[in-house]
Amino acid sequence: MSDDAVTDALARTPLYIEHRALGATLVGFAGYAMPVRYPAGIMAEHTHTRTAAGLFDVSHMGQLRLTGDGAVEALERLVPGDIASLASGAMRYTQFTNEDGGILDDLIATRANDGLLLVVNASCKDADIAHLQRRLDAGNLTVHAERALLALQGPKAAAVLARHAAGCEGLEFMTAARFAIDGVDAMISRSGYTGEDGFEISVPNDAATALWRRLIAEPEVEPVGLGARDSLRLEAGLCLYGHDIDETTSPVEAGLAWSIGKRRRQEGGFPGAARIQHQLAEGPRRRRVGILPDGRAPAREGTAVLNADGDEIGTVTSGGFGPTAGGPVAMGYVAADAAEIGRPVSLLVRGKPRPATIVKLPFVPHNYHRG
Repeated sequence: MSDDAVTDALARTPLYIEHRALGATLVGFAGYAMPVRYPAGIMAEHTHTRTAAGLFDVSHMGQLRLTGDGAVEALERLVPGDIASLASGAMRYTQFTNEDGGILDDLIATRANDGLLLVVNASCKDADIAHLQRRLDAGNLTVHAERALLALQGPKAAAVLARHAAGCEGLEFMTAARFAIDGVDAMISRSGYTGEDGFEISVPNDAATALWRRLIAEPEVEPVGLGARDSLRLEAGLCLYGHDIDETTSPVEAGLAWSIGKRRRQEGGFPGAARIQHQLAEGPRRRRVGILPDGRAPAREGTAVLNADGDEIGTVTSGGFGPTAGGPVAMGYVAADAAEIGRPVSLLVRGKPRPATIVKLPFVPHNYHRG
């Protein structure tokens, strides 16, 4: 199917024309026509992000705002994260959980002067909005469909963005503030989905093209598509919703217990608290782990993980080639008693068991800016 045939039936971000002009290969993703790669290719885009600065269009993500009395407390009744302790400009990774402790979506919450800013996954955006509208018992929900979102990621991202938003280089990892870029109101956060230092930049839709062009014109910057975004986050050991986490997976099983603050662990008061508190105390039956296949054959999602006796003990949820890691990498779930680092396992690839090892995540060290 041609790009035109694909995109005619899909929503378009404000940067759609820019992607076409740059020769991007467009695919359908979460209902949007999105660039999966540019002419340089996924390997080059991945490597450029690790060594310089990659620019991503993530305008398909959901940008929401909660305001009004009781908004913070209302959100805490839907997530296990400690939102109340956030200072202005501070950010927190958390999850919407269901009554069984499974994950409906993962999200970032930022404390703003007038409430909370939320960024949710594109694939869950509509469901998240409906969930909030049903379950919020205080505060007001605003959907910011009029704002685009760009991500500038990589070790040279701070130097580049500081030329356009002086002072942004002073932000710490997981903090955000407002800046003016050419007179345009921009909310800039030092965050991202690659494991590298970087920023996410929220601007009005009608300002997105000008900002994109200014950043692309910088010598350190190249455009990056969804293909490299996936390989970057996989090397960084970051979960992809619908693959590594879903409604059957708890934050504890997923290795995300660090995102649940001490107060919330003790008090509960969020959906699925009983299951999550039990797993925190007793341990889960399965755990998300890193898996390093031997050789060059990647293990894709759905690949069975076997123990030394050939018994199935788990499943790969994300897998592919890690350009920086220099070979295939994978994540998945295995029985808790088989999750120890260094344990040899086998991966059933095309019907043939292939050797692999349980390893510590991430595959490539994080390079976040922590001052």
